[in-house]
Amino acid sequence: MHGLFLPTASRSLRQCNNFNGLNRRFIGTRASMRRSYLYVPSGSERMLQKSLGTGSDVIIYDLEDSVAPSPEDKANARANLKKFLKDADIGPSSPQIAVRVNDISTPFFAEDVKEIVSNIKVNAVVLAKTHSAEDLDIISDAIRQAPHADVRAVPVEIIPSLESAKAMWNLRDIAAWKTKHKPRVGGELGALMFACEDYCADTSIIRTPSRRELLYTRSQLVVAAKAFGLDVIDMVCIQYKDKDYLRDECVDGRQLGFTGKQAIHPSQVPIIQSTYGPTPEEILRAAKILKGMREAHASEKGAIGIDGEMIDAPMLKQATKIIAIAEAAGLTIPTV
Repeated sequence: MHGLFLPTASRSLRQCNNFNGLNRRFIGTRASMRRSYLYVPSGSERMLQKSLGTGSDVIIYDLEDSVAPSPEDKANARANLKKFLKDADIGPSSPQIAVRVNDISTPFFAEDVKEIVSNIKVNAVVLAKTHSAEDLDIISDAIRQAPHADVRAVPVEIIPSLESAKAMWNLRDIAAWKTKHKPRVGGELGALMFACEDYCADTSIIRTPSRRELLYTRSQLVVAAKAFGLDVIDMVCIQYKDKDYLRDECVDGRQLGFTGKQAIHPSQVPIIQSTYGPTPEEILRAAKILKGMREAHASEKGAIGIDGEMIDAPMLKQATKIIAIAEAAGLTIPTV
């Protein structure tokens, strides 16, 4: 709760300075922006070859729903992806690489982790149909046992895909999960992901264009993620040809607190990335707040007025986040 009377101006200044070390949490658990998460079917060699040029912040190579369920098709998709990752030129400027593996109840899960997640080019693994923290223990054990687990410099990021009423019932335990192994070899939780269509199928929720029926669930996800320092990734927009609807859904998700959004077509990526970042007006306001509060702190004041608004510590925190995100996205920060 904000008010005019802060404990001391010096304490507020220390809090402002401390934000510099926390910016990474605000823009993603990795060093770069993660706004768009584009699914690429691993069964399609053509789509694999085009994937790194889509401009998405994160590419999710899919071994699950986009691949036909037969053992032969699953094996072929796994082989396609293994060869592609072996040959792909992936460097610091490339998208981050994630793989969605088949869920732990399938006969495909173990091979997905062994053959694909073991590749050190893979930054993250999306676990489909995560229902409980115990499911995360299982994938952590599998990562630990996979080839090359001990040569990684950084942990594999684990992203549970929450798709059921049971997952939402167990949300706190999932968001609070930690590996029983050292994170470098057992992975670490980095984000929560909402799989809307599966969730609606499980709960009999009827989807409407207003998304009103999903407000409670999506808000729960955001609060849980923020409580444990995680990114939180919003649902796919299945109306992939309707750009206006996609933009509206992106604005809605960002206003709720989501840090990124899943995409099923490359044409969705530019809209997602432009929306999941501050507007020029937001950046200008944030820059004014940072400048004004620096001057206020220098004068032993804890609150100031800017453009008719009373500004104090909570607004300073918000402004610091906005500038951090803008800098990570390469947006212009005006001089004020």
